Amino acid sequence: MEKPPLVVSACLLGRQCRYDGSSVPFPQAAMLEERYTLIPVCPEVLGGFQTPRSPSELVEGRVMSREGDDCTEAFLRGAQRALEIAEESGCKRALLMDRSPSCGYGVVYDGSFRGILIPGKGIFASLLESKGFIINSSSHLGDLLG
Repeated sequence: MEKPPLVVSACLLGRQCRYDGSSVPFPQAAMLEERYTLIPVCPEVLGGFQTPRSPSELVEGRVMSREGDDCTEAFLRGAQRALEIAEESGCKRALLMDRSPSCGYGVVYDGSFRGILIPGKGIFASLLESKGFIINSSSHLGDLLG
């Protein structure tokens, strides 16, 4: 039986694409791979960002770097490209990294660069949701493994 596709934040699968050049290895990745065809994406890299890069946070609907640069357009480009990859694979479900200005789902950083979390969604998570994707965050797996 063919496994359904699952788009996954690439940093959760060990790709060192986070802003600081790290990954966030996801302990359940092997179990997910038994059930799904994993489609790794990093919207920020797809938007043209290098790794490492300056951290960014959402500020009043825009993505701003710690230095005050507006990165919104690049985040939108990367989110759109990641969506295309997901759709090309027939995917309608995602597992996204918590708190990210791209992939955060449920909570994101507040834009003050002080580690404060607020309810919200990243650019890519919002786009996926608008297209009807079922979204899980790395801290809320829901029924992905059930």
